[in-house]
Amino acid sequence: MRTLVVVRSLKMGGMERVAVNLADAFADAGHESHLVSFRRVEKPLGPLNPEVKQHHLPLRHVSRLTVLGFLLELFARWVLNPLLKRAVFLGSGIMGGVVFRLWLRRFERRHGKVDRIVFRGQGTFEQVWTFRDRRARYVLENIVRASKPSLSRRLFARCLYQNRHLVAVSEGVAETVRQAIALWRFSPASLETIPNPCPVEDIRQAMLAPEPDIPAEPYIVNVARMVSAKDQALLLRAYAYSGVTMPLVLVGDGCERPNLEALASDLEIAERVVFAGQEENPYPWMHHARLFVLSSRFEGMGIVLFEALACGTPVLSVDCPGGIRAILKGELESSIVVHSEKDLATGIQKAIEDHPPDIDEAWLDDFKSERVAARFLRLPDCSR
Repeated sequence: MRTLVVVRSLKMGGMERVAVNLADAFADAGHESHLVSFRRVEKPLGPLNPEVKQHHLPLRHVSRLTVLGFLLELFARWVLNPLLKRAVFLGSGIMGGVVFRLWLRRFERRHGKVDRIVFRGQGTFEQVWTFRDRRARYVLENIVRASKPSLSRRLFARCLYQNRHLVAVSEGVAETVRQAIALWRFSPASLETIPNPCPVEDIRQAMLAPEPDIPAEPYIVNVARMVSAKDQALLLRAYAYSGVTMPLVLVGDGCERPNLEALASDLEIAERVVFAGQEENPYPWMHHARLFVLSSRFEGMGIVLFEALACGTPVLSVDCPGGIRAILKGELESSIVVHSEKDLATGIQKAIEDHPPDIDEAWLDDFKSERVAARFLRLPDCSR
């Protein structure tokens, strides 16, 4: 089969990484795999499988060149957005969908008809929301926040979700979509739950790469963007409260980093907290850690938990909306603690004191690339 994975950009981030992983998975399974991004970045992620063919469509630039696209974007930005908030896509996505349709036709004249199109992340299909095709699957990477009826959210939902084949990365995400359906009154063509793929063997090769900056002594690690949703502030407070002297390493970067560095100083733990910054290959940091801790307010999937397990590292996570329980199930449920400073501190203490458990390979089965790729290709309605 011929597959096309579509993503907004290939910047260094979790959603972008799983888009690349899916393209790799299709190629690993013997399919003709293509990956297209809309935005160039300075250090793009790239497929590990050399058989994946990469493409770039400068969607916004081309849309603006049509003049109509530029005018629609300006109207949405200066008229709709002040009224509805986050409504710019209503204008930019109109011509974006047209441009993508024309690009796809040209692509298929050169490469042949595509059997499956997978849009990763809402930010991606916002940019092309007028594009519709039964071969397309729209992957929701995070929870949908639907707490009350809303005319603006209903409008957005009908543009983005109505009569589309939606894929949630976890049952927790799917449940929030069902709540949104009831509140915002839209009807997707289908709603499936398919987890993010995780290339176990590739991770295990990458984790063995030399990394001179890794601490020589045992340490605790968190790998995430430094934004409020990842709540590393809770992790710092819990770590300070726990009294554990083993170093804490934070791998990642983001707008919250200055605040987190200031908090570490205020808590008088700065000498034990290492801000490692963004790492293109975080797996050695995971592999050599004594414990991986996730402190997020919500997680669509929480794939970093799976990656840490693939690296042979025990994990601890706060309970949060989304998909962590799709990974931490069965005997791994004991690795979940209440999302509070005291409970996370107690969990860290206990995890450090206990003998590290052996990683059961069966825990990884549901997320292996070949299984996930097969599920995407088994879904019905591939034809136009």
